[in-house]
Amino acid sequence: MVDFYNQINLLYGAITEFCSPQSCPEMKATDEFEYLWQDGETYKRPTKMAAPAYIEQLMGWVQGNIDNEAVLPSRIGVPFPKSFPSLVRQIFKRLYRVYAHIYCHHYPVIRELGLEPHLNTSFKQYVLFIDEHGLASGKDYWGPLGDLVESMLRSD
Repeated sequence: MVDFYNQINLLYGAITEFCSPQSCPEMKATDEFEYLWQDGETYKRPTKMAAPAYIEQLMGWVQGNIDNEAVLPSRIGVPFPKSFPSLVRQIFKRLYRVYAHIYCHHYPVIRELGLEPHLNTSFKQYVLFIDEHGLASGKDYWGPLGDLVESMLRSD
């Protein structure tokens, strides 16, 4: 989980100057897939926000969970909380949204910067991990990247 968080953070960090509230006023992959932020604390209800604000909230939320010893214990013998499996699924589902946004809105910039192999490799590892551990739920889990995901799962 931490490695995927770091990879997505690095990839998004490379394109932040191209993802602004003006260029990306909504956190979307496509028009059919808009993502609203809700964390149960500051944002108790699903809240529409610009992509950079959404991603900032997401990364802060994930980092907070990673740093929380009660959620992700770092000491041997300390048990994980009962809510850990559902939290991991939620984290992975939300991190996917950053990949979807990058692929659907910033892929030309990724190509211009020569980051296409890094994005594709990172996403394929992510997809294979999700598949291996059964973290995807529902037919529309992959949404706008469904065809890409299917081709990744079929290839070696």
